[in-house]
Amino acid sequence: MYAVIEDSGQQFRVSEGDVLTVDLRQLDEKATTVEFDRILLVSGDDGVKIGTPLVKGAKVKAEIVNKRLAGKKVYIYKLRRRKASRRKTGHRQKYLQVRITKIVA
Repeated sequence: MYAVIEDSGQQFRVSEGDVLTVDLRQLDEKATTVEFDRILLVSGDDGVKIGTPLVKGAKVKAEIVNKRLAGKKVYIYKLRRRKASRRKTGHRQKYLQVRITKIVA
């Protein structure tokens, strides 16, 4: 059984036991689970359900593995030619790592 979920403008194909990284979101300090409710497609024993645009009543439940996962450092370098003007900044995107525990269709 697998599902296609949408989170923060990205689509993920997930099944139970998969570990995936999604954008960091505001959660309670004691939160241990996350629930995704934007399900685009669910495939199981009873066939495939395709949403228009979402599958009604479908949810994907996940447990939090790592709350503060940092992505690769990206450097932004701005230069104005012949002006001796340079600026270099960096950015590391924060992610949330989750493990899919249950797909409810």
